[in-house]
Formats: sequence, structure tokens, C-alpha cells
Amino acid sequence: MTTFRDIAAQLEGQAIEVPSWAYGNSGTRFKVFGSAGTPRTVEEKIADAATVNRFTGLAPLVSLHIPWDLVDDYAALRRYAEDLGIGLGTINSNTFQDDDYKLGALTHTDKRIRTKAVDHHLACIDVMDQTGSRDLKIWLAEGTNYPGQGDMRGRQDRLAESLSTIYDRLGDDQRLVLEYKFFEPAFYHTDVPDWGTSYVQVQALGEKAMVCLDTGHHAPGTNIEFIVAQLLRLGRLGSFDFNSRFYADDDLIVGSADPFQLFRIMVEVVRGGGYGPDSDVAFMLDQCHNIEKKIPGQIRSVLNVQEMTARALMLDTDALTKAQEDGDVLGANEIFMDAFYTDVRADLAAWREERDWPATPCRPTSPAATRSRSRPTASAAPSPAGPENSNEDRRHDTEHRSRADRPVQPTRQRSQEHQLRRRQHLREGHRDRPRHR
Repeated sequence: MTTFRDIAAQLEGQAIEVPSWAYGNSGTRFKVFGSAGTPRTVEEKIADAATVNRFTGLAPLVSLHIPWDLVDDYAALRRYAEDLGIGLGTINSNTFQDDDYKLGALTHTDKRIRTKAVDHHLACIDVMDQTGSRDLKIWLAEGTNYPGQGDMRGRQDRLAESLSTIYDRLGDDQRLVLEYKFFEPAFYHTDVPDWGTSYVQVQALGEKAMVCLDTGHHAPGTNIEFIVAQLLRLGRLGSFDFNSRFYADDDLIVGSADPFQLFRIMVEVVRGGGYGPDSDVAFMLDQCHNIEKKIPGQIRSVLNVQEMTARALMLDTDALTKAQEDGDVLGANEIFMDAFYTDVRADLAAWREERDWPATPCRPTSPAATRSRSRPTASAAPSPAGPENSNEDRRHDTEHRSRADRPVQPTRQRSQEHQLRRRQHLREGHRDRPRHR
């Protein structure tokens, strides 16, 4: 039987990329809720991402979104991130917030508009050259709302032509990663609605083009782990956008709606060679924290991925294979479920403690929540007094506002006295309390 000790070494290299936009104020179609400490600049987003990595050791990269994270000097931004102990990861393009793109961008019938959209992606590759990023991720909000509105085949032809121009500009060590989404904002048809369409387009481009699988971008009831297995089998799974949903593209904390689905996905990732030092599959988050705190939400997300990875690694594959070959239906399912039900949270907490990472916070008064309140809200007016806006919170925010401009110190620079206090706190009961997920 596989134990945590057997798989602990395989967790060492796990890296989960966090998105810059998860730290900003976001919302629904109805309201954007401001919160104290929201980053005002891309540098402050990166500082928050560095905090997540400091607490988890799992988030060494932060992905950027252009033009949301537009700066004059990306080489300087790269140095800033490196000074905080993290790197700049995937560059995400944006062709869904310009009036010219109302009827399409890379698929538009007007060559001028297609050229404008292509040029935006070429500019993103220029950013990649400065940041050292490997992946250009493309999500297209393109399609039609009514039958007859557009020529579906013609749109696919124009998409292929546009993607080819972008692909030809990639460097030797760079990749194009094409995301898909089965609906929204186009509702009659979407130009890249599923993994098959994305696969067909990237297959025609070449070996540096891959598929991005967003776990919230499927119809209800879709067997996502089957898609994972197929893309790994075909050698075209480039990256994940991890999040969770109940209905559509909810962008909730990964594993919050269906942790068993996340486990099943990770089983196929491990089985298909998508995890480990020899894999090129990027694990990324794509989430929008509408009402929850940003930094604790990202911390919980990366820990959820780590936990289900550990459970997937603990699956007794030899016993499972034998049960499958023997036609033992219930036996095979029991072996599978045993791995899912194995509680590895205490083992992971001890594993992190051995590496001198700070105790992972899971309460509003935690160090991460304190960090998230250390800046004033840039645009939101003060809200009525409440749990999030008490006099104590306002006093704390005023006293510690200057922390926003201080570099995040690596864990190894924390004082020995602080480490001893933290370990004593853990021994006195923190590890005995149940963790809330």
C-alpha cells in the first residue's frame, strides 16, 4: 500500500502559476465589490503573488494579462518579481474589450480588424521576450448569437490564418496555447467551443502549439478527465486553468465545488505523464475572487491542487491494474476511492513545516489576511461598518499601510525566534484543529 512517505519526494517540484488578475477587484455582471488592500499596480499584484508563494512554496510564477498589466519596461518588471523570489509566467492576450472586436477579432471579416488583433498578439510576444515567459495563452470571445449572422466555416478559415501569423513569430522556446469555452459571450456558436476545435487548430500550426484546458469551460456533466487523458495521449495538453464551478464559468476556488473531480483529473494527469520533471504541462489558476479575500483564496487554491495531487500519487496503480484486468468492477472502484478518501492534510502540513514555510493560514485573522489588508482600497469608497470594515480593520490598515512598499522577505530570512514561536504554536494545538476546506 502506498504511503505519504512513498510519494513525498514527488511533490518537491510541483509549481502552480497564479494569475495577476485574481488579486484585483473583480465581480459579476451586477457589481464589483471593492476590498481593502486591493493592488493598485501590477507591482502590487506581483507582491501579493509572492506572498502566496512564501506561505505555500507552490506558486513560483505569476501570469500577466495584457493590457491589464501594461508597463513601460517589462525587463524591469521581471527583475522586480525576481527580487521577490518569483518569476513572470504565461502572457495572456485580450481581444474582448475593444469596440472593434464586437463581431470578432482573429475571425473578423474586416482584414484591418484582424490585423489589429494579430498585431496585439505579436506585441504580447514582444513582452514574452522581455519577461522570459514561455507561453502565450489565447482565449477568444468570438462567435455569433443568431443563425445566419456569420459564416461559421469562413470564421474557422480566418482563425487558422490569423493563428498561423502569430505562431510564425514565436521563438524557439515559446509556445502558443489555445484555450476553449463552449459558450459566452457568444451563444449560438463559439469559434473555439471545445477541446476538439482547439486541437484541430493547434495541430495544423505545429509542435509549439498546445491546448489549454480550463476546468470551468465545459457543459454540465462533461467527463473532463477523459479530455485530459485524450490530450495527454495526443501530446497536446499544454496547460490547465484550474478553477471550480457549479453552473458555468463560475471561476471559483479550485476543488471547492467538486473535489472528487479534481482528484480524477489529477489521476489522469499522473497516469498520462503530465506531472513530474519530464512534463511540459503548466498548472495554472484562473479565478476571480468576487467576495472572498484574495490572498487566502489563492493560498487555498494552490493547496487544494497539491492535496489532490498527493492523493492521486497515492493511488495503488498495480492493484488497480490487476483488478481491472480481472474484471473486478467493485474492487477496482474501491481501490480508486481509497486513494481519494486518504486524508493527507496533516502529512502535507508537516511536510511544509520541515521546509520552514510559514504555517498556512486559514482564518481571517491569519498573516495572509493581515497582508491583504495592508494597503488602502484604491477606488472603492468606504463601506458601512461590518465584519470587513470595522474600526479595528481601519486602524490596522492605517498603521500598516507602508508595508505595501516593502519587499516580501524570503522565508529563510525570517528570524529564528519567530520560527521557534511558530513551531511552538503548531505543537500546542494548531495541527490538532481541523482544517476548513
